[in-house]
Amino acid sequence: MKKLLNKNYIRLALITLIVSSCSKPEPITITTDQYHASVNKVIDIMIHDIFSPPVASRVFAYPNITAYEILAQNSSKHKSLEGKVTGYTAIPKADANSGVNLKLAALMAHLEISRSLIFSEEKLDVLKDSLYTNFKNTNLEEFEVTQTYANKVIDHVKAWMDKDNYKQTRTMPKFTVDIDDLSRWQPTPPNYMDGIEPHWNKIRPFLLDSAAQFKPVPPPTFSLEKDSKFYEELMEVYNVSQDITKKGDDSEEIQIAQFWDCNPFVSVTRGHFMFATKKISPGAHWILITQIATKKTNSDFEDTVNAYAKTSIAIADAFISCWDEKYRSNLIRPETVINQHIDPDWLPILQTPPFPEYVSGHSVVSGAASVVLTEIFGDNFAFDDDSEVPYGIPVRSFNSFYDASTEAALSRLYGGIHYRAAIDNGLDQGKKLGHFAANKLNL
Repeated sequence: MKKLLNKNYIRLALITLIVSSCSKPEPITITTDQYHASVNKVIDIMIHDIFSPPVASRVFAYPNITAYEILAQNSSKHKSLEGKVTGYTAIPKADANSGVNLKLAALMAHLEISRSLIFSEEKLDVLKDSLYTNFKNTNLEEFEVTQTYANKVIDHVKAWMDKDNYKQTRTMPKFTVDIDDLSRWQPTPPNYMDGIEPHWNKIRPFLLDSAAQFKPVPPPTFSLEKDSKFYEELMEVYNVSQDITKKGDDSEEIQIAQFWDCNPFVSVTRGHFMFATKKISPGAHWILITQIATKKTNSDFEDTVNAYAKTSIAIADAFISCWDEKYRSNLIRPETVINQHIDPDWLPILQTPPFPEYVSGHSVVSGAASVVLTEIFGDNFAFDDDSEVPYGIPVRSFNSFYDASTEAALSRLYGGIHYRAAIDNGLDQGKKLGHFAANKLNL
């Protein structure tokens, strides 16, 4: 009888243990790789949807800021951006006793805010549904309470996001080309597209006092006089291109130009057919460099999101600042002047993007991003940049973020799409903006 009671007791204990273990599911674990996956998927979709570089910068900024703010409320390292970012007010706070998983909420926010900013939502849903299924299977209660909280934050951020004038700029008039002024920008081959985002300086900045806060010095005055500064810079573009072409496709200059091309509007003509090639934007390239840096340093989840958020803010403001100058100076591209006045058969090594020349967008963005990343990860941060490998372009190595930004800027001369002033002044403009951003963000 005693043996039977002991057996029953053991069975009861086992049943209790099983029930107890079933009633307390494992907490959901969120990894940096999952956040990287979300970022990478958004980049892939932006390439597919052919987002312009300025618009792409907006798509990076809001999701990363939202994720950052969710984590900052319980962080000893990173503080809220309230009072630093224009128009932003603090998100709803999670109840400490509610069981909300802040890392999960941050990932949900990145996915959902990104989804609201892209066109091909169904492509992001593939990743989202896969992740959510696993999370639900791990701990349904934690998933649901976290999702409820994340949705409150998402609604809060969307309300702020919707006031940045983006929607208003969608209905503003196209850019008018002044064909009577030889110095003014004109659409370029092969598509002769309208100038993109002529009203981007009306987008609400994140940190800047205004779009013109870091207005650069004016470009050299347009002139075809051979002793003028403009003509000197024009001939530099032409002569450098001629020299590079003689060296062949394997030259270092062409490799640099192609590596930093980052023009999502490139099209290729084959007979009667024209198709676009897949390329990331300048902002996307620097977001991927951010990813490379976080992986090299084995950054934890908080620090990874911090790097993405702060870099994306600088990139977004850099585009606002740059585009403000582009449509103010409205300077003609080298391709147009060279074809009209020097060599009608000349082609730049890179395809000219569809907007005015001064200043160089890649120079401004690279300058700003390099400063912020240097403040986060330090000087002389050597890294191998494999961002362009998916597009058939080999890895390039750099000794620092500043080295990378200098090469990115110079690539515009090698590519034949910018004059020297746009490159040098653009890089200087970007670095000044980057230091301002770093100081305001307390990096």
